Amino acid sequence: MRLHSPAFSNGSRMPSRYTCEGQDISPPLIWTNVPATARSLALIVDDPDAPDPKAPRMIWTHWVVHDLPPTAPGLPEGASGRMMPEGAVEGYNDWKRIGYGGPCPPIGEHRYFFRLYALDTELPAHPMTRSALLDAMQGHILAEAVLVGLYEKER
Repeated sequence: MRLHSPAFSNGSRMPSRYTCEGQDISPPLIWTNVPATARSLALIVDDPDAPDPKAPRMIWTHWVVHDLPPTAPGLPEGASGRMMPEGAVEGYNDWKRIGYGGPCPPIGEHRYFFRLYALDTELPAHPMTRSALLDAMQGHILAEAVLVGLYEKER
């Protein structure tokens, strides 16, 4: 399985439009080679460098989505909250809101991991936190794809 974005390449800087300094909308994502046996997809976007990349203390969750249809080719720009595929369920980010919350690092350049999981099941149709989703996916992951974006505030 492969995950990429037409807005930024793996390991490169994310455009500010997808951050708290811009429009704070979700970036476009495209995936390919989803296993034929997948019944759903899940997406977690998090930052393992919070709050300071030189002294990380937590993983900050920016977006949680599950029950994406395995036949969907990806998500368009700004999909969170408005253009999600039918059946997809957005969960809680670490701002305690449902949907996407873009990068907004307090200090330094942070890494943002977009992790797409192909699952052999569908999950309960209610919003979950990152930890609840990870627990629900245990034993059901068929494949994983990762895209990493970087961002540092423009001060």
